[in-house]
Amino acid sequence: MSDFTTSDGRRIYFEDHGSGTPLLCLAGLTRNSRDFSYFATHATELRMITMDYRGRGRSDYDPDFMNYNVFRESHDAIELLDVLGIEKAVILGTSRGGLIAIALAASHPERLAGVILNDVGPVIETSGIAKIMAYVGAQPTAKTYDEAAVVLKHVMEPQFPKVPLEIWRKQAEIQYEQQGDGLALRYDPALRKALLEQAASGAIPDYWLYFEALRNIPCGAIRGANSDVLSAETLAEMHRRHPGLISAEVPDRGHVPFLNEPQSLDVIKKVLKNAA
Repeated sequence: MSDFTTSDGRRIYFEDHGSGTPLLCLAGLTRNSRDFSYFATHATELRMITMDYRGRGRSDYDPDFMNYNVFRESHDAIELLDVLGIEKAVILGTSRGGLIAIALAASHPERLAGVILNDVGPVIETSGIAKIMAYVGAQPTAKTYDEAAVVLKHVMEPQFPKVPLEIWRKQAEIQYEQQGDGLALRYDPALRKALLEQAASGAIPDYWLYFEALRNIPCGAIRGANSDVLSAETLAEMHRRHPGLISAEVPDRGHVPFLNEPQSLDVIKKVLKNAA
């Protein structure tokens, strides 16, 4: 566990464990390093690196919330690799982390040994965007982790049937911080303002253009069968544009798979093998 200071003065928290192929794990929009705890037990032969983006987890909040964007966050990821002296890494990107990986393919392809996209692609479905905007920046109403687990199970059950309550209890601890009077977000609520202002300005890039830069990079995609973010149609188009793409659909999962499922692990293993 450590941190580094970015070129614009923000302190970024990261963890660096193990040895072997460097695997940089990039979390979802509001998430943090702990999201990869489900996968960590399967990464025994890897150098697994996780980071909390600025404004998330244990990293500094940014006084300019407009810096909460894919391009600044991708630059932070490159700065982390520089700090660690890593010339090339495989990127395992969940949701927002996958968009960062796609952006890096266009800006720094020489730093990517491979890319694995967890339930994300160049097109985000409007139903998924609506769901994301419904919760980003909203403080939890639950007062305890046990209460939050019940809420999460109820909300996520349609996409994640049969997931036991104890997993949602663990997820509640990942997503929320226990404070004296209840639970709080583990990220800067101003992230919502950033999303709204970036959308209003039209500053949404064409990720298909960036995805084309992945054609010569080993690439995998994991899709939750019940996902409302990555559609089956988008995944099919990704295969058309990247003939070498390796993919799998994870049953009984929505947005996003936990990455400990057999299908997820198989994609990760195959991409790592191709990246070697």
